[in-house]
Amino acid sequence: MANISLRLPDEMLKELKRVAEETERSKSYHIKKAIEAYLEDYADHAIALKRLSDPTDKLITSEELRKKLGI
Repeated sequence: MANISLRLPDEMLKELKRVAEETERSKSYHIKKAIEAYLEDYADHAIALKRLSDPTDKLITSEELRKKLGI
């Protein structure tokens, strides 16, 4: 596993320390989880943009989706 260093604003570091203490997890644990969530969101965003730009990919309205899901 590789190491990385980063600079955080004082307030962000203070909040990170507080969360780490409250959850009894390391600051590194929370940083890794935050990066994982960001990368998942980024991948989802890239897929959505690709689908939106594909003229063969049929788009449906939220109303149509609810009807298909029966809600």
